[in-house]
Amino acid sequence: MTQFTMRGVAAAVLAVGFAAVSQAQESTNRVAANTDWSVFVEETPSKACWVVSQPKETVNSRDGQPAQVQRGKILLFVTYRAGVSGEVSFAGGYPFAADSTVELDIGGTKFAMGTQDETAWAGSPEDDGKIVAAMKAGASAIATGRSTRGTVTKDTFSLLGFTAAIEEAATRCK
Repeated sequence: MTQFTMRGVAAAVLAVGFAAVSQAQESTNRVAANTDWSVFVEETPSKACWVVSQPKETVNSRDGQPAQVQRGKILLFVTYRAGVSGEVSFAGGYPFAADSTVELDIGGTKFAMGTQDETAWAGSPEDDGKIVAAMKAGASAIATGRSTRGTVTKDTFSLLGFTAAIEEAATRCK
């Protein structure tokens, strides 16, 4: 099984949790807000901490032309829980095209993220570490993906407050 496939199974399990995480942005388990990033802690069934942000800009196109599309929640996450330290994932708000990847561009450094359903994730813990380091040093992250309908999406996330948020999440889930 490839790293993307193995992590895909884990991402599929997490995808169910993304709906709850989306709702959590308005719930009491938000423990901090650092500029454009929020920190959440969930105690049960086992402790998990994550930072999350929504895009500042979204551009959708089809065949090179702007397109009006309806998407669900669009979120960029970094998660800490038992055995997981800084896992990067992206909820695109639509089903990704089969066998596609999401490109995450941080200051010109590009990372390929595997996809399954509406979720994208880094290929390995080492890739997670590289992405988190780039996010700490960067000003913005641009996630580009392709839907099952052929729509290309480009979501731009601010990284203001990311370092403070990630440090808090990591500390809370030691």
